[in-house]
Amino acid sequence: MGRIPALMSLLLFSMVMEMARTSAERENKSSSAGLFWSTAKEEGDLVHKAGPAEDSTAAGEDVDGGFSSLDVMLQWAIGHSDSAKLKETAQDVQRLSPSELKQRQLELKELMEKLKMPSDARLMQIALDDLNNSSLSLEDRCRSLQELLILVEPIDNANDLCKLGGLAVIIRELNHPDPDIRKISAWILGKASQNNPYVQKQVLELGALAKLMKMVKSSSADEASKAFYAVSALIRNSVAAQQLFYAEAGDKMLQDIVSNSSVDVRLHRKAVFLVGDLAECQLENTDKAEMPFFSNHFFLKSVVDLTASGDLDLQEKVVL
Repeated sequence: MGRIPALMSLLLFSMVMEMARTSAERENKSSSAGLFWSTAKEEGDLVHKAGPAEDSTAAGEDVDGGFSSLDVMLQWAIGHSDSAKLKETAQDVQRLSPSELKQRQLELKELMEKLKMPSDARLMQIALDDLNNSSLSLEDRCRSLQELLILVEPIDNANDLCKLGGLAVIIRELNHPDPDIRKISAWILGKASQNNPYVQKQVLELGALAKLMKMVKSSSADEASKAFYAVSALIRNSVAAQQLFYAEAGDKMLQDIVSNSSVDVRLHRKAVFLVGDLAECQLENTDKAEMPFFSNHFFLKSVVDLTASGDLDLQEKVVL
């Protein structure tokens, strides 16, 4: 398309003006289709992160997620506009004087910068920088962790978190005095490690497994549940990780959970599910030593006794 004529630039300006103003002035808030922006950063540094339902991956966008040129933005705007309204807007633009056209073009350039969205890697770095700020408020610390919880779900992002040195930062938060901070940190580690050998290895080498196993004994059911989720994600499908798990008395941890009727049912479900995974892994690696709890009759009886639970989901997991 080459250079966009002045009239076309202003046509584009009119089409995206309201969208840009809304995006630039949006308050720091959360929704199911976006992220929680940390208030530790200037609002101008960040813009709303589009969710799956929003068309934020149009061809031609640059690596930071914004529009690489006015050409690309024009194509996008035309494709998302009503044809009748587009014609009317074009007529209005043609009535502008040369000085008005120039002023609008300058405004359009400023709006282009505001609409440019940072990459996921950049967003993770911002969140990590916030977490490394010792004066960060508890609310903002929690918000930064919530951002990372969403961002690490894609496997590529989880790998990028490792490269950014983020795992060490998250593991450090496991020692935070606030239970919600510890809970979300464990959740992040579990989500990043899920079916990801690269991240699993990094987290284990940083010594997180022992901390997470200790958190499983927390009096907070939510914290214990998320810590167990992380432990399961770390050792699933990894013989080396499972050996470390047993070295940290993981078999006793499982026995304590399944034999304690007062334990939260969510923990019972997760424990039984993990036992099944470990048993399956044992069958696939018959050359390895048998897991300790398979010869422990008390442990096996405790698992079978869970069939008497009033929780149907738990009963099903025990039978399977």
